[in-house]
Amino acid sequence: MSDRLKGLADEGVSIWLDDLSRERIKTGNLEGLIKDSSVVGVTTNPTIFASALSNGAAYDDQVRELASRDTAVADAIKTLTSDDVRNACDLFKGVYDSTNGVDGRVSIEVEPGLAMDTEGTSAQAADLWKIVDRPNVLIKIPATKPGLPAIANAIGEGISVNVTLIFSLERYRAVMDAYLSGLEQASANGHDLSGIHSVASFFISRVDSEVDKRLDAIGSDEALALKGKAAIANGRLAYAAYEEVFAGERFAALEAKGANRQRPLWASTGVKNPDLPDTLYVTELVVAGTVNTMPEKTMQAFADHGELNGDRVSGTEEEATQVFDQLEAVGVDLDDVWEVLESEGVDKFDKSWGELVDTVQTALDDAKKGKAPGESTDVDDPNN
Repeated sequence: MSDRLKGLADEGVSIWLDDLSRERIKTGNLEGLIKDSSVVGVTTNPTIFASALSNGAAYDDQVRELASRDTAVADAIKTLTSDDVRNACDLFKGVYDSTNGVDGRVSIEVEPGLAMDTEGTSAQAADLWKIVDRPNVLIKIPATKPGLPAIANAIGEGISVNVTLIFSLERYRAVMDAYLSGLEQASANGHDLSGIHSVASFFISRVDSEVDKRLDAIGSDEALALKGKAAIANGRLAYAAYEEVFAGERFAALEAKGANRQRPLWASTGVKNPDLPDTLYVTELVVAGTVNTMPEKTMQAFADHGELNGDRVSGTEEEATQVFDQLEAVGVDLDDVWEVLESEGVDKFDKSWGELVDTVQTALDDAKKGKAPGESTDVDDPNN
């Protein structure tokens, strides 16, 4: 077992892999990561599924079967992806049981085109929950304004949720409010609150990418000195908000009924700037009770040379606030940053869904012609 990854887990950080494929499941790779690399969960998205489908022959038999039944592409996607998620859930059942449902989690997302459709998102979240039919699945719902009531609706129906695409503190507070509202609905609906779990996925690297681009454009010494600092400051402020909300009276009343905290999850933790350490968004966001979902490249980098310096988040609110004050002082419009990042995030997920549709449709067409799925194409992972 990797000593560094075990050390990270010992600090209270849940390590989730940001990748899933049928090949990982069939070859025992995922099982090995659970055993040897302290991996206790997995997340996925349409780009990951499209890449998995395009590489290797693991899906060929099922694609041929679906094609022989003239299955519509949307139904084929639902079948292929939910089967992978269900099988991964079964692999993580031991982790799920040993952590009392906290970890051992596998995420699957609603169609990104529904990001601005509350009713459509709510309906598909319920549909996916029933199709996967495993207690350790998390349904991914974006933290758009129309997504907020869908989050509350899902939680209210006893569905565990991974809230995605969170960038700003203001939206994060709205996400926590939606979670608490959902728990209150769930209690009124007679659900066992102890069985409902949620994580709030705060995107990290994209914040630095957008802010640093603006700092380069400003070009002053004061601006350039702030490069690589915004994302970590944002995460640390998010954690301070989390501590405040879940130490409050509203959650205390729900906790007395068995409710679980909605854990912060650090997403998009692959470092894009080659001038920054490749494990920066792991080392600097260590704090107990959080999740770090990593691309395998980042996980391997941390296992090889990652540094553990203990809790790097608790008690850092004042320092993080100063970074934000300095960013605004040099001319960075943070409100605009959050708007741009959310808009781009929705667009990227929608584009990746379109790529998945194209990939599956091509695979179905090829299967009807007696061919294997087509060559893979490089696509941008919207989680990074």
